[in-house]
Amino acid sequence: MTTAEHLDTIDRLRAGEFPTGREGDPGHSAGPGHRLVLLGRTRDLWDDDGSGRDEEAEQIDAEYGALTQALTDRWGEPQVFAVGSLLDRAFAGEEIPQPWDEVSHTTDHVHLWRVGERWVVVYVARWEAEFPYLLMAGVTVVDPP
Repeated sequence: MTTAEHLDTIDRLRAGEFPTGREGDPGHSAGPGHRLVLLGRTRDLWDDDGSGRDEEAEQIDAEYGALTQALTDRWGEPQVFAVGSLLDRAFAGEEIPQPWDEVSHTTDHVHLWRVGERWVVVYVARWEAEFPYLLMAGVTVVDPP
């Protein structure tokens, strides 16, 4: 997808309603007050020698950079929010609200813009070394904890 297509997806997220219950499938997660979507990804599997992995990771990083720049041009400098401490807080028993709990399990930081009553969040997710990199975007009314 192009940066213009990513921006269109984010605009549709901003204009849309949130579900009343929890929803989820590959590339999409939503619930009361939030919605996360997949914008781009690397392949699920690489050749045994790992070929293609670095190039695809660089492509996702380039898409991420282009998207964050386009959003910065539109709404100003983002907040860069480190979410790693949220995992520690969750393991200590604190209830972390969605979508922040889900996000904190897949990345160490996000770019955030406050647009009206909603937050726009963009990040690169990855669960484990063998999993693909995912370019994600979301909209939420839930303030970062």
